[in-house]
Amino acid sequence: MLWFAALTDYKVVRKLGEKMIETVFRSEDLPAGERFDAWRAMAHWATAPLEFRSDHEEDFPATLRLLELGAVDMFTASFPSLQILRTPKLIKQSDAEQYKMGFLLRGNARLSQMGRDVTVATRELVLYSTWRPFDIWIDSGRHDMATTVAIRVPRALLPLPSAATDQLIARRISGRTGIGALLVGLVTNMIANTSPYQPSDAPRLGTVLLDLLTALLAHEVDADRFLPSDTRQRTLALRIRSFIQQRLGEAQLTPSSIAAAHHISTSQLHRIFQQQDLTVSAWIRSERLERCRHDLTDPALHATPIHVIAARWGFSYPADFSRAFRAAYGISPRDYRHTALHNTIDETHR
Repeated sequence: MLWFAALTDYKVVRKLGEKMIETVFRSEDLPAGERFDAWRAMAHWATAPLEFRSDHEEDFPATLRLLELGAVDMFTASFPSLQILRTPKLIKQSDAEQYKMGFLLRGNARLSQMGRDVTVATRELVLYSTWRPFDIWIDSGRHDMATTVAIRVPRALLPLPSAATDQLIARRISGRTGIGALLVGLVTNMIANTSPYQPSDAPRLGTVLLDLLTALLAHEVDADRFLPSDTRQRTLALRIRSFIQQRLGEAQLTPSSIAAAHHISTSQLHRIFQQQDLTVSAWIRSERLERCRHDLTDPALHATPIHVIAARWGFSYPADFSRAFRAAYGISPRDYRHTALHNTIDETHR
């Protein structure tokens, strides 16, 4: 924690209360002339010793958030255009041998490592390592600030041979389809809102991220045989849940169709959900009800009939929907909508 001790003068906020452990840095809390040095110190502590260069060093607007998830860390940062260097000298100073998988929410980037150069746009994943020199140039493009997200994983935790993983260093990996999309989606949702999570959730979330990252890399180099069985099962469960959530409005969404889409038997599908003390049908129904509940609170949908909202999320019969909604929330859909929209109007006029 030496870096954190050195950062106390830079008004770093470390949230250790009831919610997830989260470290937050905002350069706007500091005088303009101190911002770049504070950013450099914070980034060193949160990631690894690095060298930074920027045309905005005299006044460097930046934010950084670090989430500690057991053995895995995740951080997101926003800043103007910036060059980031990891030199042989810095590696000698400190190297915990970590992989980083990063992507951009705004801007574009170029990464050089192991004699390779790759450019990435938003939601394109790229892997790099801390025990080799690298050069990253991040450009905010048409935005005032670029926004990056990265997962940091100790090298020893990845169960893949180094020769296989090295094939993916400084290679573009899609974050829009397949497992890559699952990983980007999960990370994006987590950084958007950490309030639902408790500190006790952190190791579990770290395991989920590690599973997805490992499965993604194994898939990219056709090395699935190296995946531990637990990782395979957890990743399959995540893929199935994502598949279901994308198709909640389809009437033909059934256990048999879900199992067929994932090349497993319906009995295997049921076993996966039994581990969570749920049936497949019960989980689908709860997800559909939650989508309906959300839409009923949306002022933009106040004129949409309740039965239309229900049908949109897979409830073909209004009476069945009303019974299921009342059983889940203790109130009729009509009364729930009236109360929610009335409260929204009251808050707007306060």
